[in-house]
Amino acid sequence: MPAARKLTQAEFDAALVEDIGGFAGDPHRFCMYAFPWGEEGTPLANVDAPYEWQRDLMNDIRDGLVTVEQAIQIATASGHGIGKSACVAMIVCWAMATMPHTRGVITAGTENQLRTKTQPEIAKWFRMMICAHWFECTATKIFARQHPTSWRIDFIPWSENNPEAFAGLHNKGRRILVIIDEASQVADIIWETIRGALTDEDTEIIFLTFGNPTRNSGEFRMCFGRNRHRWVTRQIDSRSVPGTNKDLFEGWVEDYGEDSDFVRVRVRGVFPRAGSMQLIPSDVVAEARQRDAEALVTDPVVIGVDVARFGDDQSVIALRQGRDGKSRPWKRFRGIDTMTLASEVHAQAWQYRADAIFVDGGGMGAGVVDRLEQLNLPPGCQLFEVNFGGSAMTSGRIQDAGAKCANKSTQMWWDMGQWCQRGALPDEQEIEDDLCGREYGYNAANEIQVEKKSDMKKRGLASPDNGDALALTFALPVAPKAMQAQQYEISNMRSDESRNEATGY
Repeated sequence: MPAARKLTQAEFDAALVEDIGGFAGDPHRFCMYAFPWGEEGTPLANVDAPYEWQRDLMNDIRDGLVTVEQAIQIATASGHGIGKSACVAMIVCWAMATMPHTRGVITAGTENQLRTKTQPEIAKWFRMMICAHWFECTATKIFARQHPTSWRIDFIPWSENNPEAFAGLHNKGRRILVIIDEASQVADIIWETIRGALTDEDTEIIFLTFGNPTRNSGEFRMCFGRNRHRWVTRQIDSRSVPGTNKDLFEGWVEDYGEDSDFVRVRVRGVFPRAGSMQLIPSDVVAEARQRDAEALVTDPVVIGVDVARFGDDQSVIALRQGRDGKSRPWKRFRGIDTMTLASEVHAQAWQYRADAIFVDGGGMGAGVVDRLEQLNLPPGCQLFEVNFGGSAMTSGRIQDAGAKCANKSTQMWWDMGQWCQRGALPDEQEIEDDLCGREYGYNAANEIQVEKKSDMKKRGLASPDNGDALALTFALPVAPKAMQAQQYEISNMRSDESRNEATGY
């Protein structure tokens, strides 16, 4: 049999173009095809595929490319050593290789980070890529050799004095890639300028941010807070990734503590605590998320309804029975009108035979209350309109060492914090973020007062809608239904001779 003819460079490139073009919508498949996984003599000799979290991120991009109606926005907070620079490099290679005339920018927390870490890592992966000969990677840009001006991604150090360097990034009908590395350190004005530039219709727009969560305010924090509904987010513990220095991390945990800010930021990929005046400690909420749901049959079923006021806020329906805030799913809605929200609350009340409904009566909430008053609620179910700025209740509350609260909102949040020490919460990061993000202080009368929502938003946190909904269930004490109480008493009557014939005890 004659030896197979060696392909000419032109024939090889033609076949390569056809293959790589098939990966335009799938970054992970491109990476498996384009890089020398497991090949001796290469940097990937001991690696057979991207890490699991890298693959998941690439699949998020793949899923987002199904439609180009809105930008793909993905934020990744992590500890050290997880391979984020390698992930950045693989995505840049995919973006450039699979879509002709791709445009983009890459920046980092500092110019030194960009020049000594981000750019060299990208250059290394470009050299390993099967189609490396199509491109040139320099200290300031990556470009296609045949189209150096229209097919390029630039490395741009950021400066608050020159945000215009990130303006004008348009590429209508094609692909735009923007990456911010060590994003906590990048000034908010740069983010704002970038967002203003990403306005092309019918264009693949991919906006990725990575970094250690070093600051509890700013645009990167907002990706996981106020703006979380616009982003795909992930927080990666360094200990969960292959190849990281587990001994080093365990040493840090021993030295500083698992929930110290140092370990939270450098290992767990979690933002630092809200501060020493954090109303509900993170460890308390974390334990409540893992606690089994338990409730007595006589415990009343209570519904709290926080009604959205602004575009970024959400309406939340939270359900609680005694210590059980977990077993009944919470409901969340954006852009819902008051009539529809009232119908949803009504349905929940009947499904779980609620004993009481507490609705935030401020703003749009009054409409929900008015509609619920018109509907047929379950027998014995009471409806209450709650004013967060009203007077705090002083009797019938959870015992809390005599804490004096400045207003109703503070009282409900304080009682909720006490309940969290024994209660069970849904195992959801969004709820933990809302409960743990709020701080407190003292007013002139030395009364505890929770942080204003407007101040939380200034720190880059979302409106604590989940927290407010659960807090509403502590607005007033609720007695159990008489029938439930009677059934409980009957089932627990003593059978010995000392029983009182009149009372059953």
